[in-house]
Amino acid sequence: MRVAFLGLGVMGFHMAGHLAAKGHEVTVYNRTAARAQAWVERFGGKAAATPAQAVRDAQVVCSCVGNDDDLRAVLTGRDGAFFGAPSGCIFVDHTTASANVARELYAAAGERGLHFVDGPVSGGEVGAEKGILTIMCGGDADAFARAEPVIAAYARAVTRIGESGAGQLAKMVNQISIAGLIQGLSEAIAFGERAGLDMRLVLDVISKGAAGSWQLENRGATMIDNRFDFGFAVDWMRKDLGLCLDEARRNGAGLPVTALVDQFYADLQQMGCGRADTSSLIKRLRQHSAQG
Repeated sequence: MRVAFLGLGVMGFHMAGHLAAKGHEVTVYNRTAARAQAWVERFGGKAAATPAQAVRDAQVVCSCVGNDDDLRAVLTGRDGAFFGAPSGCIFVDHTTASANVARELYAAAGERGLHFVDGPVSGGEVGAEKGILTIMCGGDADAFARAEPVIAAYARAVTRIGESGAGQLAKMVNQISIAGLIQGLSEAIAFGERAGLDMRLVLDVISKGAAGSWQLENRGATMIDNRFDFGFAVDWMRKDLGLCLDEARRNGAGLPVTALVDQFYADLQQMGCGRADTSSLIKRLRQHSAQG
């Protein structure tokens, strides 16, 4: 299938690579042209100078950019993809963005005879590299069904949650859950360390019971080692939690723990840890313990 991929960051670079590896005809666009050229040299395919040029012959267009404004720019801005895509083209956006922008772009796509599916992902850079992302989608059932075989190239689970915006809302549920889990694990490890326990042994034991989680399994040991150069950065998590808190203000949901953890991540940014991964919450606790 003819596929365009817009945005070759830490996630998109690998996701587009899986599409090429599965035999799709892939054209890529990236704001920094050198990144697109590096992708072509590694995976083949073609690079385009603008989003509109990238999608000219595409049947499916995938995007993965930074935020709402970046998404609007690449789709509806100057030389935006919506102005170059053929009628009937299906857009699948993997940006973690607001539900409102998803609905806005769904409507704008429909006016031009296009289809738009919001499909944020979970699994981080490692998931993108290995092609095992989890993707939560919102949009028309028919458009989703036609796009699913394409995006399955870099996913182990692809699920349509509901209508436009539902994918973004499901991603917010994911991030709300993760925020509380990481803070809880950070407190548990910090407590155990202060108590003088062998935390490797403790984590091995509790991982086999009700405390077991992906975070414990994949980040527990690195948190003990004070290593935080894995996965999803604090700066990105703050952006995502901001989306969650904004949506909660709109729908009336109470997110007291999420709001608190968001402020803890703000503390980490002030400590110069914005590029550290999200498990670095424990650094804040260790610092406070040392000062206390």
